[in-house]
Amino acid sequence: MWVYLVVLVGLYYLLRWQRERQVVSHLRDKYVFITGCDSGFGNLLARQLDLRGLRVLAACLTEQGAQQLRKQTSDRLETVLLDVTKTESVAVAKEWVKERVGDRGLWGLVNNAGICMPLAPNEWLTKQDFMVMLDVNLLGMVDVTLQLLPLVRKTKGRVVNVSSVMGRVSLFGGGYCLSKYGVEAFSDSLRRELSYFGVKVAVIEPGFFMTNMTAAEVFNGNLQAAWQQASPEVKDLYGDAFKSKPLSRSQGLSLHALTSCHPRTRYSPGWDAKFFYLPMSYLPTFLMDLMMCYGAPRPAKVL
Repeated sequence: MWVYLVVLVGLYYLLRWQRERQVVSHLRDKYVFITGCDSGFGNLLARQLDLRGLRVLAACLTEQGAQQLRKQTSDRLETVLLDVTKTESVAVAKEWVKERVGDRGLWGLVNNAGICMPLAPNEWLTKQDFMVMLDVNLLGMVDVTLQLLPLVRKTKGRVVNVSSVMGRVSLFGGGYCLSKYGVEAFSDSLRRELSYFGVKVAVIEPGFFMTNMTAAEVFNGNLQAAWQQASPEVKDLYGDAFKSKPLSRSQGLSLHALTSCHPRTRYSPGWDAKFFYLPMSYLPTFLMDLMMCYGAPRPAKVL
């Protein structure tokens, strides 16, 4: 009985491995548009795809980021400035992309732009803190996607949305987990709608990776700022020592979804994502709550 089960599982993974090894043909003729290329995973993906010979259209928030990326890549890669929170900026970027791809259309759209700060208990934050996070991580992604979809549909290409394991398990307060849960929902509905047109939608759900956004000095600075704006009552409840305790954070990306003939629906880079956070997401809620509360920072005054 167990032998047959092991053989079946082995055959399944062997067939999946063989299927996923098939690479899309004529990659050098395909255009890919990536948001958030100033640094981190967007920057890395842009450089990797450029080395593979794809025609990369990289969107950066700052001119400095764009200049640095151009210095590290070939002449094929082109950059454009884009603020995903501004519809007029997205519209300008769309026209810029249309001019470059022409009748060939856009093979890949990678929605990578995002922020992960502030991460703090919900009571430390304001409505504006949540709005800023949602505007970048979710609504900006929706805007970019809707404006560029006609170009992707033309090639029966790919949409790759960067989510997080925090879109499966909410480990801390603030807008980050909210925004990533929204990315998951948007991606699921988009995948089903676009399947009729031959467009594939993939979601990247990375675990913790160290990037500029999650650097200790950035994280601690944002946590201190959130603490400073909290009310005296909240500060008294949580205690000054609470803000010095570490909180988890996450972000990431993969390129297999763009180049494989048979991309997965979801990717989970990082061992922590594969063997901790994702299995945890299937646990009963009360067990997950117990695991999250155990060893986590506690307010100074509790009932």
